[in-house]
Amino acid sequence: MAQYLLEEGLSVIGVSRRGTALDHPNFIDILCDIREESAVEEMYELVAGHTDSLHLIVLNAGIFEMSPLVETSTKEFSDHLTTNVVGAFHILKHASDFLVEDETHIITISSIASKKGLANISAYSASKFALNGMIESLREEWEHLNVRFSTLMPGAIATPIWDEVEEDLPRDQMLSTEDFMHVFQMVVNSPAHMQFPELVFLHKKGVLK
Repeated sequence: MAQYLLEEGLSVIGVSRRGTALDHPNFIDILCDIREESAVEEMYELVAGHTDSLHLIVLNAGIFEMSPLVETSTKEFSDHLTTNVVGAFHILKHASDFLVEDETHIITISSIASKKGLANISAYSASKFALNGMIESLREEWEHLNVRFSTLMPGAIATPIWDEVEEDLPRDQMLSTEDFMHVFQMVVNSPAHMQFPELVFLHKKGVLK
């Protein structure tokens, strides 16, 4: 996503715990643990050194772990909520000074698990349901600013992250990165009067519906 936005000529600020190898003159890499509010405040101080306005905010940070509910520890459950929900709360809370009225577009990368609970991902699914609720509430709260909110809800996407999972999962049933990026690009380039509150991806036998 960052690479695409850079190719479109945008200046991109990347925020992550470990940084990225992405090398581009218009890419600013900031290390930040969004679970910590003070770290997010410091991050925005760095952002303010480069710009006073954010035209696009992409919420994509998150963790995902698979385990049956009875085998999920309280810490693992809490970690999902802290990263996937509280982290996004920190980002949005302190973004208010950078919003551009009638223009800023906030795109949340959620999951189909926020619409339908699935076995063995109760912590992740609970965090995504909560994230969607917060976004919906904020959409109403910031309605007077006329900023846009779009939420993408894909299923599993076939990225290298699945190499770290012990389970043998059917990669051929996952959404390809190309299909996901096709939709992401459409949302980014949509007219200023359009937003996509719930864009659900249904993928079967390589066909995006």
